[in-house]
Amino acid sequence: MTKPVIGFIGLGLMGGNMVECLQKNGFAPIVMDLDKEAVAAVVARGATEATSAAELASACDIIMLCLTTSAVVEKLMYAEDGILAGIKEGAVVVDYGTSIPASTRKIGADLAKKGAGMVDAPLGRTPAHAKEGLLNIMTAGDKPHFDKVKTVLEIQGENVFYLGALGAGHTTKLINNFMGMTTVCTMSQAFAVADRAGVDRQQLFDIMSTGPSSSPFMQFCKNYAVDGVSDLGFSIANANKDLGYFLEMVNDLGTRALIAEGTSSNLSAAVNADMGSGNVPEIFDYFLTLDR
Repeated sequence: MTKPVIGFIGLGLMGGNMVECLQKNGFAPIVMDLDKEAVAAVVARGATEATSAAELASACDIIMLCLTTSAVVEKLMYAEDGILAGIKEGAVVVDYGTSIPASTRKIGADLAKKGAGMVDAPLGRTPAHAKEGLLNIMTAGDKPHFDKVKTVLEIQGENVFYLGALGAGHTTKLINNFMGMTTVCTMSQAFAVADRAGVDRQQLFDIMSTGPSSSPFMQFCKNYAVDGVSDLGFSIANANKDLGYFLEMVNDLGTRALIAEGTSSNLSAAVNADMGSGNVPEIFDYFLTLDR
């Protein structure tokens, strides 16, 4: 069976490793990124660089996006030389980023007018997993579009979940990140309050980790607050962006999420304190110095 032609836009840590995984499995993708060193690295392994998103889309059966924000995705889709300008009938766009579900559904509707499809497929796990094809992938979209890309997704992911209608993947990812980032903020503040109260942080961890609060997130928080090791590779700025998207989604649903509002407020404050580039458990430092 002939391999589909794949285009890949976004060669950051995650995207670059995903492309390497594809190349190890016999694909020669067409790529784009503003980082020319990242482009050169994958071109040296057999990829081809496109000069515009329209050019890339016109040559590809599957267009994969691994980008930072919904705004960036929309810009690439709707630009004069963007994906919609070049996409061919029958092609499928796969959005691996964490995006706003309403934006995803709008793009999907516009692609459908061109006879093309869309699958939202946000990711779980790390860039190291991406290189080895061991990601968790939360996919959604019309079943025929999912079926077109399924075999390629299974090369990139150890676990590929199909969640139904377009937007369900991004919805699930935002809920997942709300839960995870709220947990990290809560545990980091617990360590900071313990410190203020004169309770030994290691002893607090020893006690809490023997009960139902124990989790990998608690371990990440302990690694920083107790051991000074920052090993959860997700920045405060990214967490802040995702919580903002979560709250936008909640607002679109006609409700409120007060716990998420609190998490978002803390993350935003840490970003405003020039801590955005730090990993999320480093918000402990913000809580440690917080006064009334």
